[in-house]
Amino acid sequence: MPARTDPLELKLEAILFAGGAPLSVKELTDKAGETDFRAVQRALRHLVRAYSNRQTSLEIRRAGDRFALQVREEFLPSVHSVQPIEIPPRTLKALTLIAYHQPMLQSVLVKMVGESAYAEVAELQSFGLVHAEPKASTLQLTTTSRFAEYFGIGSSRPDQIREFLAKKLGLPALAEGGAPAPASDTEGPSVLPDRPVPPPVAPGETG
Repeated sequence: MPARTDPLELKLEAILFAGGAPLSVKELTDKAGETDFRAVQRALRHLVRAYSNRQTSLEIRRAGDRFALQVREEFLPSVHSVQPIEIPPRTLKALTLIAYHQPMLQSVLVKMVGESAYAEVAELQSFGLVHAEPKASTLQLTTTSRFAEYFGIGSSRPDQIREFLAKKLGLPALAEGGAPAPASDTEGPSVLPDRPVPPPVAPGETG
C-alpha cells in the first residue's frame, strides 16, 4: 500500500499549480491558511524531493525565494501548441535585457529590474524562450532557438540577436559583453513585438 501523502503537501501542490507565478513561502503559508511557516517549509521540501524522484514532465523550480510548478525544460517543445497567453510588459522587458546582454547572469538582471527578476526568469523558462545554466551562486541566462524563431529573428546567435535589438533601440551594435542597457523605466516600451506565448500545461494533462 503506497504511503499516504501529507495533506499540506497536496494543498501546496494545488496552490503552486493554480498560482500561475512563483510564490514565496510566506505567500504559500497565507494561501494555505497555515500559521506556522516552518511546517510549510518542511512540506515544500518534501514536495520538491517527491517531484525530483518522480517520473513526470513537471518540476518544482526555485526562483530566488519563490517556488513555481512548471514543465521540465526537455518537455517544453511538446506544449508550444497549447492555447497562447500574452507576455506581461515587465516580463517582455526582462526578456529584452537578457537577449541584449546574453550570456547574462541572473544576479545582474536582478540589479537592473529588481527582485521580480526571479519570477520573470522562471516564467520565461516555462515559455521555452530562455535557458538557464547554474554558474557559481547564480544562473547564466541565454535565449533559446525558439526565441529567435518566435520573434522572427533570422539567427539564434547572440551577436546577431544583439545587432537586431540594437537597430530596434537605435543604438550601435556593440561586441559581446559591451552592449549598453536599454532604458530602465519599469514599464517602458518593449523593443520586441508583444506576441502570445503558449502557457505550461496542467498537471492532469501530463499524467
